[in-house]
Amino acid sequence: MTEERYERGWEKLMTIDGEGGQRVIESLADIAPDLGKYVVEFAFGDIYSREGLDFKQRQLVTLASLTTQGGCEPQLQVHLHASLNVGLSPREIIEAIMQCVPYTGFPRVLNAVFAAKRVFQERGIRV
Repeated sequence: MTEERYERGWEKLMTIDGEGGQRVIESLADIAPDLGKYVVEFAFGDIYSREGLDFKQRQLVTLASLTTQGGCEPQLQVHLHASLNVGLSPREIIEAIMQCVPYTGFPRVLNAVFAAKRVFQERGIRV
């Protein structure tokens, strides 16, 4: 069952995060390989594989969660790339982040918008 979870999770991770997700898992190999395994099996093999939300909806929830937590900019950048990978437009991404202003405040939303700006620049996207 664990091997099946890992394979299912790896497939979802590659679909959503692509090379960025692979780099995250590889970066854990020499220090916390089990953490990488948990990310693949649990987050992607179990949670992202559930029915009820499509990938765009899941990424919108993820962007909002990382924005409101604050201090998660490296993970936010991975998920900003993932959001573009699954078909969210830059405008939808910015609007999702902006929706968080009344609930989390300007500093965290500003940090998230600037993270989005960096990702858009990396990918040659003009907003």
